[in-house]
Amino acid sequence: MYREILITTRAREEFVNITSRVAEIVSTSQQPEGLCYIHVPHTTAGITINENADPDVTVDILEGLRRIVPASGYLHGEGNSPAHIKASLVGTSLVVMVEKGRLQMGTWQGIYLCEFDGPRQRRVWITVR
Repeated sequence: MYREILITTRAREEFVNITSRVAEIVSTSQQPEGLCYIHVPHTTAGITINENADPDVTVDILEGLRRIVPASGYLHGEGNSPAHIKASLVGTSLVVMVEKGRLQMGTWQGIYLCEFDGPRQRRVWITVR
């Protein structure tokens, strides 16, 4: 069984730090050891682990993705092809080790929902096995 968290994004593109919300679910799960699976069931959003100390890092990542994926020139009629491509590049799932009911992550790491077609309400599914 998985738990779901809802994230309301505020911008067309943004990174939302969800580390504490994931950690809370992990700490209250019936599985204190194992793997935490985190999945975003959307085609225009993703999930990643990156630095959570300097907010400029997520700004730089978004800017880098904008340089890699141009804003126009696509066939998809909805006008959000860049969001689909960015979500594919970033990915929609993560696995993090769990020990003693805690996420095993580096000191500077955080888990981010990556919004590429907002603002929207997004779902994140989390399970520990």
